[in-house]
Amino acid sequence: MSTKPIPSSAAAPRPSIVQLVIKEKAELHAAYIPLFKEGGIFLSTLREYKLGDDVYLLLTLPEETQRHPVTGKVAWITPAHAAGNQIQGIGIRFPSDEKSRMLKAKIEEVLGAHLTSNRPTNTI
Repeated sequence: MSTKPIPSSAAAPRPSIVQLVIKEKAELHAAYIPLFKEGGIFLSTLREYKLGDDVYLLLTLPEETQRHPVTGKVAWITPAHAAGNQIQGIGIRFPSDEKSRMLKAKIEEVLGAHLTSNRPTNTI
């Protein structure tokens, strides 16, 4: 999973803009958060966020070149030095809109049988 922050002006607090490219189904399984009603994604980051912060995400799924724009909110934080050697980062909850429902369906289609796997994820 590679992330690349896209610079923005530092004047007023604006949503963080992040590009997230997920290349493998296993990475998508580890990052996807099906516990959020509209779906969500875990972003490994050292940057400090607070619950409720806005994040503008440009998400690319495995075997795709299309970027899916999502304006989500931080709804999960794994701090540095978390128990169980969990990766530091944030969980971004997708908004409750049609585009997000379609993205959630697309992610779950890509994951297929991986969705019910017992393999560990970056959240729970």
